[in-house]
Amino acid sequence: MKTLDFISKIDEVIESKRDVFISVSDKIWEFAETKFQEFQSAELLCQMLEAEGFSVERGVGGMKTAFVASFGTGTPVIGMLGEYDALSGLSQKQGEATKSALIEGGNGHGCGHNLYGASVLASVVAVKQYMEENNVVGTLRYYGCPAEEGGSGKTFMVREGLFEDVDCALTWHPGSFPAMFNASTLANFQVYFRFKGTASHAAASPHLGRSALDAVELMNVGVNYLREHMIPEARIHYAITNSGGVSPNVVQAESEVLYLIRSPKLAEVKKLYERVCNIARGAALMTETELEIVVDSGCSNYISNSAIGEIMYDNLTKFPLPKYDESEMAFGSEIMAKITDDDLQNTHQHIKKEYHHKISKNMREAVFLDKVLPNTETTEVLAGSTDVGDVSWVTPTAQFWGPCWVFGTPAHSWQMTSQGATSIAHKGMLHAGKVLAGTAIDILSNPEVLEKAKAELVEKREGMEYECPIPSEIAPPTK
Repeated sequence: MKTLDFISKIDEVIESKRDVFISVSDKIWEFAETKFQEFQSAELLCQMLEAEGFSVERGVGGMKTAFVASFGTGTPVIGMLGEYDALSGLSQKQGEATKSALIEGGNGHGCGHNLYGASVLASVVAVKQYMEENNVVGTLRYYGCPAEEGGSGKTFMVREGLFEDVDCALTWHPGSFPAMFNASTLANFQVYFRFKGTASHAAASPHLGRSALDAVELMNVGVNYLREHMIPEARIHYAITNSGGVSPNVVQAESEVLYLIRSPKLAEVKKLYERVCNIARGAALMTETELEIVVDSGCSNYISNSAIGEIMYDNLTKFPLPKYDESEMAFGSEIMAKITDDDLQNTHQHIKKEYHHKISKNMREAVFLDKVLPNTETTEVLAGSTDVGDVSWVTPTAQFWGPCWVFGTPAHSWQMTSQGATSIAHKGMLHAGKVLAGTAIDILSNPEVLEKAKAELVEKREGMEYECPIPSEIAPPTK
């Protein structure tokens, strides 16, 4: 059981440097760097960690913006996962309740990874101080993980063996309510389909051309017909990344489409991927074009671990949730007015299905949720993906949702970007750092729980070994 002294000590350490951690978060929010381009964000975190006495190895896993910061020696080895990548097209002015881009067409932190990276910094600083003051043996690592959004940075890191000696991994994600993240997620493949045809004058000699854009369009039509014949939990999305030019009087000789193929299990993704590939081959055959298929990234489904999850939940309930002043409540109400009923219903359904929790009248009217949801075991699969899944296959992993947004704020939205550099988000970020720190310290103090956690992971893998979804010949993108 936690003592008030234990809680107050962690609180004191993080609150004493709150302005530093908030500044780091806000700078990353301003940088708004997308996958594999997080040079300023990663370097800022590296410099802060070095200043706090961590040794830092930059450019790990073949990625310039990935790093590992370490403190201590021996076992147990605890990995803390931090992210800092933004999303394209989600630029938004800070603290405004109307949609207004900071930079037209620019990037924005519409998933809160600026908070994510800074909170893990806060947590490892607090844990390091505890280890020093109490002569605790063990190794603490901050894993700087780029490109969670569409790049699967952690998957590359796992593939390169960076988690082989890690005894457990701890993380969180900004959310609109406080709860454990126990549901599984969708495994996925992200794949480029590149068609090459023959250019020709579209009016004078169209019969001599072979349109790569036609191939892309026929492929998309074919995949749309496939949707009826796949399991309901699966998802397929696409974006045309090269339409072959902007001249309609030229038969397009090149065209490219990027597909994201998801399903609850990696084996299911592989089968679905082959069906999509067959459709692409058919489109190439119909248009007499050449086809190149290139796997870009992928990730595995998430496996939660209740042994360390229970410790994390204890910390989530023991550290007081954020309180909000009148100005924060007023801004929260303005944002709430811009959240659709459908988005709120989506959040309510998530809570009912995953946490078996009734949506009360108070919850329906809440601007901020002021209680931690029950820690329930679940067989639910979230209709999203995360490369935390790959880490969870090789070491026991636990994560939680931290309260950083107005209740029901949709992910990947301008509303989320707007809130991401406000005091509302800062309070949630600092709270998350305390929860992570408390969890890590509990495990360092009781390392025997790790044997139970590892046995649980073996059981949940059901005899399956980890298989990296990214082929060995695929390197992380350099730009």
